[in-house]
Amino acid sequence: MNPAHQLVVFSLDECYYALDLSVVERTERMVEVTPLPQAPEIVVGVIDVRGRIVPVLNIRKRFRLPERPLALTDQLLMARTAGRAIAFAVDAVLGVVECSGQEIIEPVSVLPGIEYVKGVVRLADGMVFIHDLEGFLSLEEEHALETTIGRVKTATFQD
Repeated sequence: MNPAHQLVVFSLDECYYALDLSVVERTERMVEVTPLPQAPEIVVGVIDVRGRIVPVLNIRKRFRLPERPLALTDQLLMARTAGRAIAFAVDAVLGVVECSGQEIIEPVSVLPGIEYVKGVVRLADGMVFIHDLEGFLSLEEEHALETTIGRVKTATFQD
């Protein structure tokens, strides 16, 4: 018997994506995002979440979707990788769905060479691409982000 997977489904434009519920901390309404100079291109900026600096990543850029400015109607999907808390700006968080392991299709059988996706599931409303959170940042981007955030923390404590 395949165990059930709980997925947090969100939308970007007309496409549906998901993260495993186990990595999602919460969702928030959009807040002001502070630009982060010298950060990797994938980083929109940072937000302060209860005294913790959390990078906001541009998931649109990763999935090669059209760029658009952040809007107050957007939501922040707060998640945790093995190494850090991160946030994604998404159009809307649609809720949690449950599916069996048998319902999850390998991404290469849908679109060979697709990156950052660890599976695809068909729902009544369409296909949902299950995002591979651990592989979202390259090692170079992770290192550059760590260095940049370290500079911000140091500058903050020296003021």
